[in-house]
Amino acid sequence: MQDHVIITARENRVGIITLNRPKVLNALNDEVMNALGAALTAFDADDSIGVIVIEGSSRAFAAGADIAVMANWSYSDVYSSNFITRNWETIRQVRKPVIASVAGLALGGGCELALSCDIIVAGRGAKFGLPEIKLGLLPGAGGTQRLPRAIGKAKAMDMCLSARMLDAEEADRYGLVSRVVDDASLREEALALAASVASFSASALMALKECVNRAFESPLAEGILFERRELHARFATPDAHEGMRAFMEKRRPVFEHR
Repeated sequence: MQDHVIITARENRVGIITLNRPKVLNALNDEVMNALGAALTAFDADDSIGVIVIEGSSRAFAAGADIAVMANWSYSDVYSSNFITRNWETIRQVRKPVIASVAGLALGGGCELALSCDIIVAGRGAKFGLPEIKLGLLPGAGGTQRLPRAIGKAKAMDMCLSARMLDAEEADRYGLVSRVVDDASLREEALALAASVASFSASALMALKECVNRAFESPLAEGILFERRELHARFATPDAHEGMRAFMEKRRPVFEHR
């Protein structure tokens, strides 16, 4: 397994995907993204998994796309092969919550992969950046779209146009990450968060994720209507009734995840 570009594991209801190209700081190429997509899809279809965690190494979550592979590509190559869209976007189809556990560098495509996740837990030594402009390129795996939604236009422009890197504390202040923890306890904290989230009703978690994502992809009125209908739909689920009964009976709910 140590020779594979990703390593998968599970801890109770948490699926764990570890990027495993340490010699190149987990640079992302087709092999990695195909394997990552397959692992995400498998965990998403597994009813025994409630939350997915993506992690890298202590040096790098992922230091970007594999430039050595890309250097000689032509426009025809990337357009005809549907570069990025064909495999980087698989994460958008995942309905379960996905947590990025980020240590070290999250640059270029690595930063964009983290931005595609639902929650980012960062170690204090983490660094985030989109340095594509240094190569005459631009962030093309969602960076120019997700970053402004996360931190606002002014700071996103600064990061993209100047290739400025943010440390974890800056990223936290800007709203790029969800929480910052000590490097030594990053994995423990990320998995504890994942386990806590995974203990909740799976159907409610998926509905919540859809509602929050809708806020970024539609006008307010449409988003409010979508949220209301999802709330109404909760009353058709056993988990919602179990949760309310448990609250009234002052006990922990026992969710069936349906």
